[in-house]
Amino acid sequence: MPQRTVAVAALLGLHARPATLFVQAAKETGLPVTIAREGQEPVAATSVLAVMALGVEHGQQVTIACPDTDGAEAALDGLCGVLATDPDAVSG
Repeated sequence: MPQRTVAVAALLGLHARPATLFVQAAKETGLPVTIAREGQEPVAATSVLAVMALGVEHGQQVTIACPDTDGAEAALDGLCGVLATDPDAVSG
């Protein structure tokens, strides 16, 4: 099962906005992606409540994973990009 570990860049951690953006991106992959914080069981990356319940703070590392299928590596790379970017710091 491919997986990636990435530090969460959002200054407030995976609160409502960053969690929602991540969940939307996870849903767009069409894959059953999971996310876990060290020491916790993985949760569905497509559930904003489950992602927020992890209580991930700025700088903490999470592991995202999905089944080894076509596009899995690219999907995980893209999701890492979402988590490694602070959406509140990006200016339009």
